[in-house]
Amino acid sequence: MSKTEDWRASTKAVQALGRIDETTRGVVPPLHVATTFVRDADNSYTSGFVYGRPDNATVREGEEIVGALEGAASTLLFGSGMSAAIALFLAAAPGRVVAPRVMYWALRNWLANEASAFGLEVTFCDAEDLDALRMALQPAGAKLVWLETPSNPLWGVSDIAAAAKIAHAAGAALAVDSTCATPVFTQPLALGADVVMHSATKYLNGHSDVIAGALAFARNDEMTARARRIRASHGMILGPFEAFLLIRGLRTLDLRVRAASANAMELAHRLSNHSGVAAVLYPGLAHHPGHEVAKRQMQGGFGGMLSVRVRAGEAASVATAARVKVWKRATSLGGIESLIEHRASIEGAGSPCPTDLLRLSAGVEDVEDLWGDIDQALRG
Repeated sequence: MSKTEDWRASTKAVQALGRIDETTRGVVPPLHVATTFVRDADNSYTSGFVYGRPDNATVREGEEIVGALEGAASTLLFGSGMSAAIALFLAAAPGRVVAPRVMYWALRNWLANEASAFGLEVTFCDAEDLDALRMALQPAGAKLVWLETPSNPLWGVSDIAAAAKIAHAAGAALAVDSTCATPVFTQPLALGADVVMHSATKYLNGHSDVIAGALAFARNDEMTARARRIRASHGMILGPFEAFLLIRGLRTLDLRVRAASANAMELAHRLSNHSGVAAVLYPGLAHHPGHEVAKRQMQGGFGGMLSVRVRAGEAASVATAARVKVWKRATSLGGIESLIEHRASIEGAGSPCPTDLLRLSAGVEDVEDLWGDIDQALRG
């Protein structure tokens, strides 16, 4: 297998697509920080680089790795997951878009409160219900359907392939926030999606030290071109140092995600039998309503995210989070360290999140340490 395109995804990520720095022969991709570039004598730029705001060599390297993992025709890195998502919605403006009722709260707030100022009409629906999705797309004319699966923080599962057929029949593109599934377990473009979004802050980087976002496109079409123009004109590109760190994180993506998923699965089973837990929300459990769909579209694991509803209610949930020692009480997810959060407190008024719910991001620590800590915290 001499051609890098024939390598399996995990090999492509570890090897950073097999590229060697031609100047030093170093095995680590170089960091390019220049913001401006010398013109040729005829005023052209045969180097391919003009200015740092629309383009950067280290950013390109990261884009090619993410694109290879997602099977994308084109990929763009952004300064955050929010900027990536908003750039795509702006690329669809003006017009109508459809989004799920349960999704990443900050983006939902933007769609509910800010998007109309940019010419967007937003319809929210239960995206896990295919009939509800069909109804949300009536009358015809919507430009974009947004899915998040598994959805944060209730971890519902949407059928990507079925949603793609429904969206396309209505003349809309389908975008999937696959942050928590990661390309290790799900490739939405192969299931019919047109765009994949990642908050690369989370699993793609995996070390809680980079804010980044990514859009991976199935085709080089007008939506791709518009998103690229919006990124340049709005100054949304990822910084070169952050891109360098993201590439470093991508090299261990497969190992980290599989380890976190194994921990989450074990914890989900144990917590399901805990006297202090009323319910465990995790698509890897057989009784989860989205389990069968998850089995079809999540190959090899169900991710590192789960939530528990504490039997004794909101006060007990908050107290449980206050008692942990190994788990860290912090926002975000997808890092190597395990995090716990009383999510309703963060989302505030209007949140669909139950007040007794704790969101858990399982890291890669020893599962017995994670279990012992959450067990003692639940027992008080």
